[in-house]
Formats: sequence, structure tokens, C-alpha cells
Amino acid sequence: MHTIISFLRGINVGGNKIIKMADLRDLYASLGFANTKTLLQSGNAVFHAETDDLAKIQKMIADGIQGKYGFDVDIMLRTPEQLEEAIANHPFTKEQLDDPKKISFVYLDGEPEDTTVEELRENNSGNEIIHVKGYTLYIYYTDGKGRSKLDNNRIQRTLKVKATDRNWNTTMKVHKLLEDFE
Repeated sequence: MHTIISFLRGINVGGNKIIKMADLRDLYASLGFANTKTLLQSGNAVFHAETDDLAKIQKMIADGIQGKYGFDVDIMLRTPEQLEEAIANHPFTKEQLDDPKKISFVYLDGEPEDTTVEELRENNSGNEIIHVKGYTLYIYYTDGKGRSKLDNNRIQRTLKVKATDRNWNTTMKVHKLLEDFE
């Protein structure tokens, strides 16, 4: 069995695309996944799958959600090694880490082209500090995330990849869930 982490984008936000975590665990079980553990109400899950083919798993989950709920959800999958690498490679300074609410890990479904990352930086009106490494975009929201114009829709449009973000604290909770899961 292979351990997989899923991050669903845009569920249970503003009363839209409602999926209860107990129902998500049941859906994953119906898809043949085992030992699913969820975190918070935003579609963070760790589970076992018989395959490590992330594209196949992503399609299974997308089809399952579409079939049961009638809506599409963007799904970012990571292996434990990929999550460990994303955390280990973060570019944040000690001072930035002292304010974890301003830190986001944006999980991408593909590696953005360098030109699109530069476009995101150049056309950003805020003071956010933006780094990218592989399938993870790292953002430090200097003035706070609530005031920023750099949202997930803008990131997706500019980078031309699907994305979902989790703040530092949520990423660390998923990491802890993964440690407990193993």
C-alpha cells in the first residue's frame, strides 16, 4: 500500500461545494482507499492506495466527487516524500517563521514555467515574497493574506496550473497527521 496526501481546493468555503469529512472518508473507502484520515474541513486527507499512480488516483477522486456531489473539485496529490521535500525546501527566514499566518504553501498540479512565475511577480501589486520550487509555490504575505490581491484564482490564471494553498500551520498539521499515520 502507498501513502498518499490529498488537498482539495475550494470545498466547504462560503457554503459552497459542501463535503463533510466523514462523507469524504466514506467516498475514499468506496474508491478502494484505506485508513483515510482527514484534517479540518478543507479536504486535507491522508490515505492508503494500492497504486502510486497519482494521475490515476486524482481521476478516481475527481470522478467520485462528481458522481456523488455533482461538482468538480481541483485535487492536488502528494506523496509523503514530496510533502517532506516541500517543507524541507521552504525559503522562509526565521523572522518570517515567527509569523506563520503570513506563510502559504501553494500546492500546484504541475511545474509552472519560469516566465509565468516572473509574470506573477512582476504583475503583483502587493508586497508578497514569491518563491517556487517544483510543484510548490511559497508565498510570504508581508502585509497579511487578508489584504492581498494575490489569491488562488490569480495564481492559477497566471501560472496556468491548478493550485490550492495551505498556510504554514495547516501544512505542519498535515505533516503531523502523516507522521502519526505512518
